[in-house]
Amino acid sequence: MREQLLIVAFLILATAFLGEMKVKPFDSSFRFSLGSAVFFFGLISFATVSPIFIGICAGLFVAGFRVALDMLTGQATLSDSLLVHIPAAFYYISFALMARIINFRRFMEFPIRAGLLGAVLDFTSNAVELFFRDFFGEPFTLTYQTIAMMLLFGILRSFCVIGLYNILMIRHLRAIGEARQQELERLMMINTGLYEETFYLQKSIAYIEEITRKSYDLYSLLVEGKKVEPHSALYIAEHIHEVKKDVQRIFSGLSKLIGQEPLRRRLPISELCGMVMRANQKYAELLGKNIQFTQECQVDLSTDHVYALLSVLNNLVANAVEAIPSSGSIHLQAKLEQSDLVFEVTDSGIGITKEDVDWIFHPGFTTKYDPHGNPSTGIGLTHARDIVQSLHGHIQLVSSKPGQTIFRLAIPTGQLLRKEECK
Repeated sequence: MREQLLIVAFLILATAFLGEMKVKPFDSSFRFSLGSAVFFFGLISFATVSPIFIGICAGLFVAGFRVALDMLTGQATLSDSLLVHIPAAFYYISFALMARIINFRRFMEFPIRAGLLGAVLDFTSNAVELFFRDFFGEPFTLTYQTIAMMLLFGILRSFCVIGLYNILMIRHLRAIGEARQQELERLMMINTGLYEETFYLQKSIAYIEEITRKSYDLYSLLVEGKKVEPHSALYIAEHIHEVKKDVQRIFSGLSKLIGQEPLRRRLPISELCGMVMRANQKYAELLGKNIQFTQECQVDLSTDHVYALLSVLNNLVANAVEAIPSSGSIHLQAKLEQSDLVFEVTDSGIGITKEDVDWIFHPGFTTKYDPHGNPSTGIGLTHARDIVQSLHGHIQLVSSKPGQTIFRLAIPTGQLLRKEECK
């Protein structure tokens, strides 16, 4: 509202002052001025303000302004000045009223039509003003010459205003177009950079899959007490080093592309939950699944243990995505219960059978297979359990049946509030 009042105030001031740049062709107090052109321009430019409101304010202020000038210069008495200048107010009021009735702004896409229509409004408004001048005792003879003069000034003012408006709009649209072109070029550069990074990501994914399998094979040999070849551990170390280099390079490239500031090591729980859900929503889209993600994580708590919680929650939510055949829902909730921060991940997937419940946290147990029939490593939940236990918490399967699987993990808030040791 305040902005609209400032717009109206600026417009009526400009109309009043420029109204003194005038021509009086009929040897009377009737005038043609630049104020009318400014008023018309403001009427079509400020779409957020009612034309009738602008017209009434402008008409009353212009009449009052001219009366005040007469009083200051002593050119006429107050009563005479009122009779001379009040009819001018009806010009602006009638112009605005007619513009509102016909919804003049909808014609601005057609400049010629708008210019002709504006000339008609100007001519009609001048006729209304002349009528009121005659009514207030200022006789005026309407001749063909005066009609032609009024039409000429109406056409000139109307087309000048419409032309100026369209010039400014063209410049504005051109500036918007240039800005969008620059943004498009920037996005194309980002897209090109991201396209390059995908090759390194695919390479890293393949290496990570191989490292995971080799690591589990090494673990199995050690558990069984069998002889382990030294090159097996070296093979894993070499590939991890290769993945690390690729990840560092990808992180550097992405940071440069998006102009990212250094990442914060401390995050609110609500923001961390949002990151997990957004990432897995993209994962679901990649798998071609229609999954509705919801979260309820309005916990006023921040933690330094970002990577640990991200790893655990992402593991649980990603498993939920994979457990849903084609469509379903996943809900993540975080809440405070006494001295613990509790997370619950609920999905509408196929569930876990009773026979498998006791084995899900056992290293190597899996029910997932890739399209080629190769089993998953089965260490995701084991890793999640180990992380939670390192934070002095616990994780459990609360419920598992077709249509509802709930994993629950609880971590002491005191542990989360402790500053994570630098590694």
